[in-house]
Amino acid sequence: MKYFPVGKLDSQLLEKLLKENSINDPRVIVGPQIGEDAAVIDYGKTYLVAKTDPITFTTHRIGWYAVNINANDIATMGATPKWFLATLLLPEGKTNAKLTTGIFRDILRATKELNITLCGGHTEISHKIDRPIIIGHMLGEVEKEKLVVNSNARPGDDLLLTKGIAIEGTAIIAKEKATVIEKEFSSVFARKAQAFIRKPGLSVVKEALLANQVARIHAMHDPTEGGLFTGIAELAKASGTGALVYEENIPCYKETEHICKMFNIHPAGLLASGALLIALPPQCTQEVIDNLKENGIVCTVIGKISKKSEGLKLIKKGKVVKMPVFKKDEITKIL
Repeated sequence: MKYFPVGKLDSQLLEKLLKENSINDPRVIVGPQIGEDAAVIDYGKTYLVAKTDPITFTTHRIGWYAVNINANDIATMGATPKWFLATLLLPEGKTNAKLTTGIFRDILRATKELNITLCGGHTEISHKIDRPIIIGHMLGEVEKEKLVVNSNARPGDDLLLTKGIAIEGTAIIAKEKATVIEKEFSSVFARKAQAFIRKPGLSVVKEALLANQVARIHAMHDPTEGGLFTGIAELAKASGTGALVYEENIPCYKETEHICKMFNIHPAGLLASGALLIALPPQCTQEVIDNLKENGIVCTVIGKISKKSEGLKLIKKGKVVKMPVFKKDEITKIL
């Protein structure tokens, strides 16, 4: 029997399983599908946007991660994240007041920063787990005319990326492998990379809402597990398109480059929360870039949305090659 690797479920199997689901409720505007970041439900004058996502690759500040990762997926739909629920599973024989209090306070700090209300959840100490696991559930709200869905990306759209790639992966590796990284580089280097969760930061809520205010965005996607290239593939899948990406335009921080080279991993396949993919008409591109720049957020044109028949391509050193897609996140090579 063939077993799947650690990471996202095989996309072909997932697609097959999702096709077995029939949605009979007309109020469900966006249901479960590959490439869409959240569900959308008609809530009368507005849409309710709902998301759930676990934190599994790190034990460091998982409460803070859970809030921000789930809030990102709400914001990519053009919605404002508002209400958070958390399911916290704690390991038997390792759970004490200090551990539990730390996670809970991290959740509260993160919700306060984003003006989100913690409104419910569940906690338990469970058998046969060796570390805390948190599953976040985020709800948000958007005006109907401002909803952004990835199926709306169109051939000819510019493809933009905010900040840089592998922000989350860089921070996690720098924390989990701090000793060897400090030995190879320095403690200052390691601390700066660990601080990537704050600066440049994992949240894309600000840039997603700003971009959606100034232009008619066709699609926004938060590349996470599997990195930038997997995120682009998911966006293309949702919209029935292809993509042409300019490798030399992809922004990558020096700390990320050094850490990826050290562990022989590809930065475009590494956990990418903190960067936002935006597909929009070319005539709107400069306005969005300028607006984000005014708000302290770097935004770069990294490619174009193309026809589905053209596939996923990468311009690498002047040559057009097939864009690699990672079946599992590169972080699994070392963690």
